[in-house]
Amino acid sequence: MVFKKAVLKLAVAVLLLTLLAACSANSNKSNSQNSSKNQSGSTISNNTNTSNSNTNTGNSSSPAKSDDGSVIYKNNQYGFSFALPESWSGYSIINQVWKGNDIKLGKITETGPLISIRHPQWTSKNPRQDIPIMVFTLPQWDLIQHEKISVGAAPIGPSELGRNNAYVFALPARYNFAFLTGYKEVEDILKNHPLKAFIITVSSE
Repeated sequence: MVFKKAVLKLAVAVLLLTLLAACSANSNKSNSQNSSKNQSGSTISNNTNTSNSNTNTGNSSSPAKSDDGSVIYKNNQYGFSFALPESWSGYSIINQVWKGNDIKLGKITETGPLISIRHPQWTSKNPRQDIPIMVFTLPQWDLIQHEKISVGAAPIGPSELGRNNAYVFALPARYNFAFLTGYKEVEDILKNHPLKAFIITVSSE
């Protein structure tokens, strides 16, 4: 009789240990899944833009990494790519419009895309320096070079970053005069000539 009781107690103990081990395994699996979700990167949409701008990665390829580990933003619509440090992974694209004033007429006669690459750590409370890229058609760029139109309050015009068969890509004058967080990093990025233009097919319409 005593032997049977001992066997019964042993069986109950083994059963309890088995149940505890199963619960512990499920708990660890759940924690592992949550940890993986928290560690995955994401691109944050920014809803604090002005009415004439929006966060958009359309008309461009998915971000890719080069052999040296840099992050590449590629815009297929206008025909250029831009190399970024790995710390910019998860960047967002802000699409705005530049406006050109006819110097003689004193009114806006030209407009075009202003594409800004925004650091992933940018927030409305702590804005960081964007990388702004103005896109001009070749005729528009000629107007600027001949001082027919002005695209900003600065007495100097934008600086060319590169060009292809259809567009000129340029950096706005005094783009960093607000001295936002990261402006020196952007200066260093630009020193390495990160913009590469490529030939695109232009519609005849």
